[in-house]
Amino acid sequence: MNAPAASTRSADESRRRELGAFLRSRRERLAPSATGITTGPRRRTPGLRREEVAMIAGVGTTWYTWLEQGRDVRPSVEVLAALCEALRLDAVEKRHLFILAGRQQPERRVAAPEKVDATLLHMLQSLVLQPAYVVGRRWDVLAWNEAAVAVFGDYGLLEGDSRNIVHMVFTNPHHRRLLVDWEELARVVLASFRAESAKYVGDPDFERLIALMMNSSPEFRDWWPRRDVARKLTGVKHVRHPKAGLMAFEHMSLSIDDGSDMRLIVYTPLAEQNSIAKLQQLLDAMPAERRSA
Repeated sequence: MNAPAASTRSADESRRRELGAFLRSRRERLAPSATGITTGPRRRTPGLRREEVAMIAGVGTTWYTWLEQGRDVRPSVEVLAALCEALRLDAVEKRHLFILAGRQQPERRVAAPEKVDATLLHMLQSLVLQPAYVVGRRWDVLAWNEAAVAVFGDYGLLEGDSRNIVHMVFTNPHHRRLLVDWEELARVVLASFRAESAKYVGDPDFERLIALMMNSSPEFRDWWPRRDVARKLTGVKHVRHPKAGLMAFEHMSLSIDDGSDMRLIVYTPLAEQNSIAKLQQLLDAMPAERRSA
């Protein structure tokens, strides 16, 4: 056996052992009464017995025992979901279980109201010389800072779909003129949006936005059916600002680790085109009442 194969096998075995240990720890902490099981005074087993977990989950006791022992039994997504219910796992524990089992957890995407909390807003406003904004699951701009207004314009003047990144890139004349390499960037934006929106196929808000874009932009109408996908989270963006002229920014997309699909997009000005000094000049010239969300 060559070294890479042995290493892979060792990693798989370690993960199975950790999976078994995790299941055992969750089983032993769960009181039988929490699952409706009555016990006698002479019971010594901490938490549930293996056969009780197997019964609640609808699997065989021997098979479940093998799973806890770290044997190569490869539970399905459906069985893992049943074990999550049987062991009363919370969202973090469920995700951990699926990762250890090497399975993709089924995601239930609910279009809940999106809100940027105070901590994130405070961090956003503290990025003085870095244009930044927060986008939601559909890439609607939810919050932004002064530097973003200085470079990209006042998002507060836009309403509804007009404050959506895809909508701005393809249909907003001002935003389109800002982007030096418009076609290249627009194709990447569209491919990245398609990749991320796969989690929301059939969602009415997404379907309405896509229909609007199909009617509003010939480029979108031409490119969307090609089904290109991409995941480009970093890069350099060149901007042609109407007052400052050419500017260059390094941009990055950061996930917000709160269970939502919100992202923080940050643009860092580069020395190229004297972008840092130009950004400072734009900020100095901004009326205070138009600066931030």
